[in-house]
Amino acid sequence: MTGDKGSVAGGLAQGSANQRPGKAQRFFRGLLGGLICSGGIATPALALCPADLPAAVEAVTARPEMARSRLGLQVATLDGSVVYERESDRFFVPASTLKLLTTAAVLTHLGPDYQIRTSVHGVVNGTGLTPLRVVGRGDPSFTSEDLGDLAQQLRGQNLGMIPQLIGDESAFPGSAINPNWEWEDVQAGYGAAANALILNGNALGLALVPQAVGQPLQVVWDNPALGAIWQVENRSRTVAAGQSESVTLGRALDRPLLRVGGQLVVGSRPARTAIAIPNPGEAFLREFRQTLQDQGLQVGTTVVTPIPTPSLPPELAAVVSPPLSALLIPTNRSSNNLYAEALLKQLGRDQVSPPHPQADWGEETEDVTEVSLEIAQHLLADLGVDPETIVMVDGSGLARKNLVTPAALVTVLQAMARSPYAAVYRDSLAVAGVNGTLGNRLRDTPAAGRLWGKSGALSRNFALAGYLDPPNHEPLAFAVIINNIDQPGSTARQIIDTIVVALAELESCG
Repeated sequence: MTGDKGSVAGGLAQGSANQRPGKAQRFFRGLLGGLICSGGIATPALALCPADLPAAVEAVTARPEMARSRLGLQVATLDGSVVYERESDRFFVPASTLKLLTTAAVLTHLGPDYQIRTSVHGVVNGTGLTPLRVVGRGDPSFTSEDLGDLAQQLRGQNLGMIPQLIGDESAFPGSAINPNWEWEDVQAGYGAAANALILNGNALGLALVPQAVGQPLQVVWDNPALGAIWQVENRSRTVAAGQSESVTLGRALDRPLLRVGGQLVVGSRPARTAIAIPNPGEAFLREFRQTLQDQGLQVGTTVVTPIPTPSLPPELAAVVSPPLSALLIPTNRSSNNLYAEALLKQLGRDQVSPPHPQADWGEETEDVTEVSLEIAQHLLADLGVDPETIVMVDGSGLARKNLVTPAALVTVLQAMARSPYAAVYRDSLAVAGVNGTLGNRLRDTPAAGRLWGKSGALSRNFALAGYLDPPNHEPLAFAVIINNIDQPGSTARQIIDTIVVALAELESCG
């Protein structure tokens, strides 16, 4: 384990085995003992002074469950005074706490009222033929209902036959799938591609339902019409009571082929999951074509293009997204990866030159994600973040190559607390014991309802960062990250929550 920056903790670690434990150690031994025995978070019996924190954290890191892992932590007041830190200047894999950086940059640059427009363009004339061009700009909230809205606006405009429906994805040059993501992630609904024409989160939900013993699990699609497009290779089975349960789900990269494996016990609850839709721009146009035809508008061919037209025809219909202040809520509170990636790309959307119509085949173009990440780095530097303390390769934290120091996360939280958009930023976070990804965490503890935070979990790496308002101490910004833990996620989260409960019990000791 790497060294502790807290001198008090270092001294305790080297002390005699017969030395009587201090208040902080007794506090945490009792707290962790209750945690391990009960599987929950015990309410502490003693309040802590800031000077007790190093010994208290040392008691956590000394647990056998933490033997092979790393823990980084910084706790500070909102005005910048560090209360405690441990390896806060070291790199850690942040998982979804990276979204704190992404949303801070986007909100600072674009403002809370920013909206994303999806528009349909064409020229209505007397020929009875009106090609339409639908221009996507990466609205992550766009749904089938919005397609219906566009179709309603187009109906009655004397369009006649629509010989071609063009999907314009030129707003997001480059790859819709981050090259740093793992193959298992890009198949799943949480790893859906962030293209310019997004529909229903670019994912298709489904349930795997146990049948009679020995039979395959039934695949039940949320949208049966879309499900009918998919071929299913089903190697799953229903097993008798008492057997283990696990399911696997995969898909082909280039076509709608679903692979199902694993097993569920007969009579057990269905397993809910989602898969990422391949070629989401084509899926957008396919459903839009059907929606238009349902409104009595005949449509010929459809085509998706990354190349813009030199000049857009007049706008015939449009739908705008909710304001950025609303889009930040699913991004942070619900940890929606697609929202994070699409919002990041808004930074570079107007800064990247799309492919030229006469470009040679295979000619490289700028990637909007790379440009947006550069812009985000500059924006974060303006907020006081040292560029040397962050490595961002995506906007969501799904990539294992992202690296952040706990101190960098705290710096962003402090800067946003001073921002004109402080309330918007904080209100986008999950509240402990109340909602979002923290809705079931820290209930019946002093942190419940007093912590606004962003959690993260990614392959043995777990994190929690945010704002905490202890009843007997001034408000805090904190970040705690555990990397490389060889324990279940439930154990890692309980350890993090134990530290947070102690922070919530801090007192401003004279």
